[in-house]
Amino acid sequence: MSVHIPITLRKHGGRKEIIFPDDATARRKPDNTLVKALARAFRWKRMLESGEFATIAELAEREGIAPSYMTRVMRLTLLAPDIVEAILDGKQGQEVTLARALEPFPVEWEKQRII
Repeated sequence: MSVHIPITLRKHGGRKEIIFPDDATARRKPDNTLVKALARAFRWKRMLESGEFATIAELAEREGIAPSYMTRVMRLTLLAPDIVEAILDGKQGQEVTLARALEPFPVEWEKQRII
């Protein structure tokens, strides 16, 4: 007797990840790199809004990262709330990775859902 399970293995962040078919009922674990990026983005936004830092350049210098990278990560705060929740729950699509999330996306929430 043999059992056929339609999965694919993909390298992701230096480790192998099991990719289930779209109709699989198995629950994916949240993508830690994406979750950490979201947490940093909202933390940085809060630090700027509170007046703790006057500019992104000042905050980026303190964090030891490039201002251009910081602005790309902070753009994640513009994601629709349901998309952020899906990422935190690990329910985002398999194609949603940190690299893809850092690419430019529309500000309108409705348009974000159809990309």
